[in-house]
Amino acid sequence: MKDTIQIFGAGVIAPPIVHARFNIGDVVKHRLFGFRGVVFDIDPVFANSEEWYEAIPETARPDKDQPFYHLLAENGESSYVAYVSQQNLVTDDSDEPVDHPAITGMFGPYADGKYRLRPLHRH
Repeated sequence: MKDTIQIFGAGVIAPPIVHARFNIGDVVKHRLFGFRGVVFDIDPVFANSEEWYEAIPETARPDKDQPFYHLLAENGESSYVAYVSQQNLVTDDSDEPVDHPAITGMFGPYADGKYRLRPLHRH
């Protein structure tokens, strides 16, 4: 049973404790579609729109109670931002940098299989 917490008088269901498998700056690959990307943000549970979620075929919809990752992604044809569930990501072991135009503004050079956030973007 999930814990319920009260916030401003409204009952909010607290998600189970989840642990992110990947960190900001990690290079990952989509398990099914093969595109690669750099993690630039992490949601502890699903935090996109219901419309986005419903657009995923029902047989392929991931569970919402897991980390979701924002990626600067590339697929050989284009670069884009992707939102992917933890269950659909694996570590990319190609040791190749990701080709995305936003990387240089957010991260330093690629080294040892990952990118380091520029000091400007650290909390």
